[in-house]
Amino acid sequence: MKLENPWKRNPWFESVAVAQERARRRLPKPVYGALVAGSERGQSMTDNQSAFAELGWAPHVVGQHAKRDLGTTVFGHSVPLPVLISPTGVQAVHPDGEVAVARAAAARGTIIGLSNFASRSVEEVTATGATTFFQMYWTGDRDTIVQRMQRAHAAGAQGLIATLDWSFSMGRDWGSPEIPEKVDLRTMMRLAPQVAARPRWAWQFGRTGSFPDLTAPNLAPPGGSAPTFFGAYYEWMTTPPPSWENVAWMREQWHQISGTPFVLKGVCRVDDALRAVDAGVAGISVSNHGGNNLDGTPAAIRMVKPIADRVGDQVDVVMDGGVRRGSDVVKALALGAKAVLIGRAYLWGLAANGQAGVENVLDVLSGGIDSALRGLALGSVTELSPEHLIVPDGFHVHTG
Repeated sequence: MKLENPWKRNPWFESVAVAQERARRRLPKPVYGALVAGSERGQSMTDNQSAFAELGWAPHVVGQHAKRDLGTTVFGHSVPLPVLISPTGVQAVHPDGEVAVARAAAARGTIIGLSNFASRSVEEVTATGATTFFQMYWTGDRDTIVQRMQRAHAAGAQGLIATLDWSFSMGRDWGSPEIPEKVDLRTMMRLAPQVAARPRWAWQFGRTGSFPDLTAPNLAPPGGSAPTFFGAYYEWMTTPPPSWENVAWMREQWHQISGTPFVLKGVCRVDDALRAVDAGVAGISVSNHGGNNLDGTPAAIRMVKPIADRVGDQVDVVMDGGVRRGSDVVKALALGAKAVLIGRAYLWGLAANGQAGVENVLDVLSGGIDSALRGLALGSVTELSPEHLIVPDGFHVHTG
């Protein structure tokens, strides 16, 4: 009989906070810092999480359901859990990157958003069988945008997410991590002390025979090589910002190419939500981009109800920002969101334990949703409404 070491660390973790701590210990400091991100003083990033704590419950003592239904339908897809994977760029915290995340999404039956700036190609991600929504920025000329749409559709993408607003805020009060343009011998020598301090992370990549090349394969021109992350970033910064007419054009092009849902991410104002509906979108993501954009934008959970109240009967409204536990998901749904998207939460899981770590995060959220429904004596997430929350005066932010 083989004896197990009773002090061996369990690869399973009980909360997203534990996953984050494991990621912090595993990742080189600049890699971890890139995941923390945020902008300026970090006000929006902090409010995204802390705002959830302002909302309370009034649980029942009797009347709980023996079984609870966590499933919902969003963007035309039935999912067993109202938690979707938000698109995030260059997931070089694990050798399998977005492919590991996609496998986890497929295993749990949810949707993955794949970034323009992803480190793995859309073809590799859709090959996992995961329901994939391709995310695009407004970069390059119209012919380039259409070519990228056609590629995503040909690969099997079942929806498009458009991210069109960005303020390019650079400064962080706690300092920004160094992100090299490419990982060559000189860069590896310079960063060696920080990488050597995290041998398990280096060993993970070392056994694959390669380190992250920091390119964006989904932006490669036909027959050409993928640009570096900074090359892609430069294209983005030098493309004139889009108008609402451009949004309608983009939606129409995707409709002609694919006919699948077009989702606008980053909506913070009611008037923008109304214009998005007029432009023909199928869905809206209420989001301040994880606090990485214009600092001082309110937490997403503060903005979701005013927007859902106005357009939730016309398009699917989802919320993206600050979700770290199942009760956060339930609060967002009670205020009108059809589902939530998670970003940093699954990246912590990916860094901590690869595909299994992402599945672990989804399971933690699933357990928390189920527990909250039980306490509220509800049998389904579709029964949630604002009456199940204790909401302080002035909590909701109605802009536009």
